[in-house]
Amino acid sequence: MKSIYNSIIKDKKRGKKSLVILIDPDKINLKKIDKLADKIHQSGANYVFVGGSLLSDNSFEKTVEQLKKSLKIPVIIFPGNNLQISKYADAILFLSLISGRNPEYLIGQQVAVAPLLAKTKLEVISTGYILIESGKITSVEYISNTKPIPQDKPDIAVATALAGQMLGMKMIYLEAGSGASKPVSEKMIQSVSKHLKIPVIVGGGIRTKKQIQKTFKAGADIVVVGTAFEDGEVE
Repeated sequence: MKSIYNSIIKDKKRGKKSLVILIDPDKINLKKIDKLADKIHQSGANYVFVGGSLLSDNSFEKTVEQLKKSLKIPVIIFPGNNLQISKYADAILFLSLISGRNPEYLIGQQVAVAPLLAKTKLEVISTGYILIESGKITSVEYISNTKPIPQDKPDIAVATALAGQMLGMKMIYLEAGSGASKPVSEKMIQSVSKHLKIPVIVGGGIRTKKQIQKTFKAGADIVVVGTAFEDGEVE
């Protein structure tokens, strides 16, 4: 399979935007996976991310396997912890929570999982993960025990994103968090994207097609929709 990251870079150079549907294994019915796959295809999504901050059972592996069988687009792991790995996926975002100062999520879990990833055929895409304040405490903020960057501090987000780029990360992910009260602001996205050469992903709190288009226009190369898609708000 051709490199997913190379495809993302080519799209960025051409100005082509990508839509991602985020699937939380805890929130789907495996018996209805084919119906879900049809809905994803109808949405025009380019990729699917699979992952969650909490997983109540061993549904992760089964979810990835069934999605891969049912979908015609790449399935990428968006890990909530170092246990979320599957040989059935096409790639994994190798996340480092660079906006926080918790060493466990900056490098700790990455060190623990690196030997396992090296034995797989997964395409590993290093990604600087930046948590942005969203109006409420999100799961990722609580679980990671890190403070998000305030929406009115784009300069901090820019400096953090630049540091990630200079450290060699391949993408930057601006995240308001699952079920966020408000998405990452257009000003924040504009400030970060204009300083970076690598792709910018934006997710969290994006609930309508209008918000998706505004996020793209602000400078996001990839927009991630999760809760709104599950609730049928974006199709």
